[in-house]
Amino acid sequence: MNNHSLKKTVLLIATLSAFLTPFMGSSINIALPSIGKEFSMSAVLLSWVATSYLLTAALFLLPFGRAADIYGRKKIFTLGILLYSISSLMCGFSSGAVSLILCRILQGVGSSMIFATGVAIVTSVFPVGERGKALGINAAAVYLGLSLGPFLGGLLTQHLGWRSIFFLNVPLGVMVIILIFWKLKGEWAEAKGEKYDLFGSIIYSLSLAAIMYGFSILPKIPGVLLIFSGIIGILMFIKWEGKVQSPVFEINILRTNKVFAFSNLAALINYSATFAIAFLLSLYLQYIKGFNPQKAGIILVAQPLMQSLFSPLAGRLSDKFEPRIVASIGMGLTVAGLIPLIFLNTTTSVLFIVADLFLLGFGFALFSSPNTNAIMSSVSKKFYGIASGTLSTMRLIGMTFSMGITMLIFALFLGKLGIVPEHYPLFLRSTKIIFIICAFLCLGGTFASLVRGKLH
Repeated sequence: MNNHSLKKTVLLIATLSAFLTPFMGSSINIALPSIGKEFSMSAVLLSWVATSYLLTAALFLLPFGRAADIYGRKKIFTLGILLYSISSLMCGFSSGAVSLILCRILQGVGSSMIFATGVAIVTSVFPVGERGKALGINAAAVYLGLSLGPFLGGLLTQHLGWRSIFFLNVPLGVMVIILIFWKLKGEWAEAKGEKYDLFGSIIYSLSLAAIMYGFSILPKIPGVLLIFSGIIGILMFIKWEGKVQSPVFEINILRTNKVFAFSNLAALINYSATFAIAFLLSLYLQYIKGFNPQKAGIILVAQPLMQSLFSPLAGRLSDKFEPRIVASIGMGLTVAGLIPLIFLNTTTSVLFIVADLFLLGFGFALFSSPNTNAIMSSVSKKFYGIASGTLSTMRLIGMTFSMGITMLIFALFLGKLGIVPEHYPLFLRSTKIIFIICAFLCLGGTFASLVRGKLH
């Protein structure tokens, strides 16, 4: 296979897989009220349907990123798509809240394998001058998945039930697997022969799990203890990684590479501040406004549609101008989009929400692909798997943190209550506080993005 043909194949496979996981994430948001009704779930338990998947994906991303560098990115990527497809089928056949959450955990493991390798394979094949455009197309696929998720998710939930969303993932996954075996030649294992740091991987995963789970059960005492033990674990992990010969995470990259460190911090803050938006608006539109899943889905399309339209342009801009400038403007626009959501109430017009989602989508587009380009272009080939895994980990920890904030505020205001008419004022008060926290977080992220230093 010639180089041009290989590039096209890699981009097609990476783009299809980049579509799959965000499509799942955004379509399931629309289905949550229906799932909650069928399984009689409280607001906090309902949040776990989204959070269990994100948390598991975050736990395994770095370990699988490192494994891919050593044993081959194609190998890990293929296993990930396979596990993701099987677990999607299992989710569709779930008989209760617990079995659904357990299947979502398996789905998260599969996703972590896809996330850790997809961008790394694209970066391995495309040279520096063409990389921004390729990553822009990849980001556009992510946002197309996010765009179609609410619309198709609403359509499917309304007419075929929420289980059909999970079943739709299966043929798409199978299509990617066929393409891999038929067309994808090559393995990309730049750290082949190096030792795998199993001890470091275990400390990392357990510490992160303790922090994230502890955060979700605050303000209870076990939550505080779990967070404290998780922080001690992360400090142990940093010390261990500094002295081990083949670390699962190259700590020196963060110490010596300012662009890499601050770009990842900006990604962490951005996703912490923005992921819960779609989750909260899906609940708001269906509970407070009384819209059906289909109508709610059509409204929520506005934000990711803007992301998918402007991501390739933002990627190209970051090839020509400093990524930190483009990304920081994007982050600033996101702050401007978060502020109006603080004032949501029972009489807020749909037009107001759609206009605000357009602004948020444009801000996300200007931030995401330039930030990815900055991260991947700031490291050498040997560290592409670690860099891709780190970025995806920041994204998923950010998303989990965003849901953690939501679950904490829900636990404080709603407790074990469901979202029913008599509790709507409590729900609206919760969303107001969440959006205030998110706006302040995003403002801090703008400064992290600005101080990252020059790439070109």
